[in-house]
Amino acid sequence: MAYSELIKSFHRIRAYLRSFYVYGFRHRREFDQKSARSYDNERRRVESWLGEYMSFGQDADGRRFFLSVDSRSIPENPLYRAFRAKSFTDWDITLHFHLLDILRADEALRIAEVMDELDRRLASFERAALPDESTVRKKLKEYHNLGLIRTEKRGRETLYRRSEDHVSLERWDAAAAFFSEAAPLGVIGSYLGDRLARRVPWFRFKHHYILNALDSEVLLTLFTAIRERKRVRFRTARGLFTVVPLKVYIGTQTGRQYLLAWTPRQHFAFYRADLMDSVTLGEAFEAPEDLAQRLETFQAHCWGVTGSGSGPLQRVEMTVHVGPGEGFLVERLEREKRCGQVEQVDETHWRFTAEVWDALELLPWLRTFTGRVSALSCTDERVTQRFWEDFDALAELYGGETDALS
Repeated sequence: MAYSELIKSFHRIRAYLRSFYVYGFRHRREFDQKSARSYDNERRRVESWLGEYMSFGQDADGRRFFLSVDSRSIPENPLYRAFRAKSFTDWDITLHFHLLDILRADEALRIAEVMDELDRRLASFERAALPDESTVRKKLKEYHNLGLIRTEKRGRETLYRRSEDHVSLERWDAAAAFFSEAAPLGVIGSYLGDRLARRVPWFRFKHHYILNALDSEVLLTLFTAIRERKRVRFRTARGLFTVVPLKVYIGTQTGRQYLLAWTPRQHFAFYRADLMDSVTLGEAFEAPEDLAQRLETFQAHCWGVTGSGSGPLQRVEMTVHVGPGEGFLVERLEREKRCGQVEQVDETHWRFTAEVWDALELLPWLRTFTGRVSALSCTDERVTQRFWEDFDALAELYGGETDALS
């Protein structure tokens, strides 16, 4: 099959980009989908979109390609280019221009009138063929779902008109530019930017999570399911799941996107969006009467993205020494406490307490107070044990002595 820059399904190119250029750095011989020729075609597609951001490393087994991007030098997420490479049929492109030109905002047309005008226009071309009415209706329904046209009923007949557009995108250029780089489904902001006569590079980001672009189709399905209160089905490396999406969480440190869902086992669970494949909408879901209350209770004790709400809460207490002129430590405790509480013990000590579903999640944060911790306790003994073991290992690494408080 001849190489083509266009793709029918973003699902396949998403898996390829993720496996070979983002997480895997794999060799050509490790490509296990179809043939080596398919690998070459996929690689050339990626090069046509992202050539200036591709690099490679050489080892004994050959080249490993990967993406190399400096967020300080790019005004827009380059991965959005892959969405612009979707393939289309001859009728897709023909009907797109003709239908939107035939329909007007101030006059509704019947399908027969639309077909007559198409026939008149296409008759001017040699070897012209007229699409059947079913094809035109499907295309009009697609445009209606996208909001490009409006429909109205007169008896048993459906009439079509073009949607009115009174929005001046030039007044929203900065907002669209920021949305495209900082929000879920930022590809929408990128498409809006394409319609501007001139794109101004408004922003640069110190922490630019461009990989979220690959999850745009997944998030669109999840948000649709949340709005319509439907189940979703998806596959991960652990198997096939059917759940009810409730919320999407985005990590401020990694930029990763997580789905919080209600499972058939009647508890909550988190799933990483970048590890979800083949996401499809399912049937409608009738929520238990107390689900909203249970969700609120669950979220009130979430430190991160683990826990199910089915087990007992775990209590963590940490006392921090705060010397004279070190009020910034108290400010930091207040700023980063999340679902915890901060109280003053005496002139030089402050206590942080929290009741969470999984206290092990706090360990990375607790470690940042190394050298300040006067006391640490947890109902899950693994937390304190690991904290002080890590503390002792660190002291040994630097040749110091410890007087562990555990």
